[in-house]
Amino acid sequence: MLLKKKIMIIDDEESFALMLKMRIEASGDYEVTVSSEAKDIISRIHEIRPDVVLVDMLMPGTGGLDICDMLNHDPIGRAIPVIVVSGLDKPTDKIKAYKLGISDYLVKPVDDVKLIKAIEKAIKLKSGQF
Repeated sequence: MLLKKKIMIIDDEESFALMLKMRIEASGDYEVTVSSEAKDIISRIHEIRPDVVLVDMLMPGTGGLDICDMLNHDPIGRAIPVIVVSGLDKPTDKIKAYKLGISDYLVKPVDDVKLIKAIEKAIKLKSGQF
């Protein structure tokens, strides 16, 4: 039996995050954890050790770019690919996010095929299969 890959979703819109969780888990290959805030996110990353993090760009307090920066400064966090899933489609935000080393930037609404392909790509990049 293959172990399921762990995905962590960080999004303040709990209903969206839970819907995304159901869509990802429907593929059967992933175990998804949802966090609605960035508080204590580094300790949660250390505890869960996700294979990929999906993060919303705009959240109250600590936003997606801040979370990317925090992960980059953490020895465990910097090894985890990040995919931004955002309602914003501004080129300047995308550039900032890619400069922080994200794996992909998806604009809401995201179709299931594109979402799963982005997750698979991030996992392959992490494992050096690309």
